[in-house]
Amino acid sequence: MSEPDLGILLALAYQEFVTELRQDLAERGFDDLARSSGYVFRALDAEPLTTSALADRLGVSKQGAGQLVDEMTRRGYVSSRPDPSDGRARLLELSERGRAALAAARAFHRSYEQRLARRHGRAHVDDLRAMLTAMAPTYGNGALDPRVRAMHV
Repeated sequence: MSEPDLGILLALAYQEFVTELRQDLAERGFDDLARSSGYVFRALDAEPLTTSALADRLGVSKQGAGQLVDEMTRRGYVSSRPDPSDGRARLLELSERGRAALAAARAFHRSYEQRLARRHGRAHVDDLRAMLTAMAPTYGNGALDPRVRAMHV
């Protein structure tokens, strides 16, 4: 029997990571997050953004970003305030609940990586990180795609 394709292994590993992350967050009281919530958390953690700027940062339509924000606002993760530089616009930012959820997710990420390092050795985890970084989308000049940069603020 041949080994599974690398792409399949990457997909399965990611699915397992997300399953464990969602379970951990649910146990901490954040059981109402959508799969895309983490991208919004990280984008808004960097700075308050308008819906249009958030859409650009995430590489989605303004309508799609608006739907994400509406849902996250309803659940108490995002709040908005008037943009002082544009009276028609509103700036989105993380609420206290949103910051707590982001902190919980970041704690899980650190814990997950530490667990991998204990199981497989720090050098292997560092190699894995280097390989995944090399595989991440970049521009011709080697700079990471803005969608990737937005995720590791």
